[in-house]
Amino acid sequence: MRKFGRVCLVVLDSAGIGEMPDAAAWGDAGSNTLGHIFESRTVSVPNLQAMGLGNITPLKGLAPVENPTGAYGKCTLKSDGKDTTTGHWEMAGIILKQGFPKFPDGFPPRIIDEFVAQAKVPGVLGNVPASGTEIIKDLGEEHIRTGKPIVYTSADSVFQIAAHEEIVPIDRLYEICEIARNILHGDDEVARVIARPFLGSTAENFKRTENRHDYAVPPPSGNLLPLLKDAGLDVVCIGKIASIYDGMGVTEDLTAKNNEQIIDVTIGALNADSRGLIFSNLVDFDMLYGHRRDVERRGQQPTGSERKLPGQTRAESGLQLFKPLFRNLKRCFAAELAQAIHTHAELAQGRVGRDREIGRQVDAHAGFNRGQEQRPGGLSIQARVQRAGQRGSLRRCLA
Repeated sequence: MRKFGRVCLVVLDSAGIGEMPDAAAWGDAGSNTLGHIFESRTVSVPNLQAMGLGNITPLKGLAPVENPTGAYGKCTLKSDGKDTTTGHWEMAGIILKQGFPKFPDGFPPRIIDEFVAQAKVPGVLGNVPASGTEIIKDLGEEHIRTGKPIVYTSADSVFQIAAHEEIVPIDRLYEICEIARNILHGDDEVARVIARPFLGSTAENFKRTENRHDYAVPPPSGNLLPLLKDAGLDVVCIGKIASIYDGMGVTEDLTAKNNEQIIDVTIGALNADSRGLIFSNLVDFDMLYGHRRDVERRGQQPTGSERKLPGQTRAESGLQLFKPLFRNLKRCFAAELAQAIHTHAELAQGRVGRDREIGRQVDAHAGFNRGQEQRPGGLSIQARVQRAGQRGSLRRCLA
């Protein structure tokens, strides 16, 4: 039996493939990001089609294949919540019985007053649920005039602070975010406090910069990341992943601030000598398109596969299998649970098999009997994926 040397987990943030049974209770009835994308126009993703994307659920213009090259399936969230932290924590084996608090009417005076006093700011603007790009258009000019930071929330459990980098320097913005993080505890303990800096001179040209920083709640210690680290394995996190777990169990935190950078850094991590987990999140799908429900922006992006670069390694070539999807999903418009999709880069690299410690954690969470693996009469990969879905596991069963 072969073992995995590494698992590469790539989250396409907000790229959901259908509503969950309780979607209506969360205001998400009818949500189906991929389904709506395929209904709206022709999408060419031959590599993911070959892997089994069209076998998961009917997608317009994407026929299922008879012999998919990858494992495939879908599953629901078992935890109470639908935000970034809840979803990613469940991928690591943490089930939240009580979701993080949300503030659909803005934050109460007791929180805002304490924040203003401790952060020594001249007040705040906003204090409403809003799109980050829209609220800086609406309040950015007033913020420049008054110096008051823009505070807002969303459908997620977040306390977000937007400020112009030339009015509130980055270090100062990070400082007041840390103050907010310390204030928000107990019943007010939101999942994340997020610094949202921007630049520009008028509402017409305000643009958020890539100096975002997240301040998360530390997860429970018995999750997948520290278990891997304690077993002597690498836990390489790319983009915002490390901040979601508050750095717990992370052995290497690689900076990348947009999808293109994240793809490149993930390719670099695959080419490095590591053993364990490589974990990436393609944040632009949600940050730039999902929260805004922006269907049309994708139409401005090129389609088709990226060209193979000179000197590209086999691992790089494997990850390039996803480039058509990276390009074609940039109009994701429903903020749904991110789906963890593994890459074929490990197969292209020749690093195939399952690491015993990774396998034990994956199988234990999904309820698998390791004695049944790859044995005549044992569970097929498809059956294992199906069982994982029935048990609420978000972990992908890799083959």
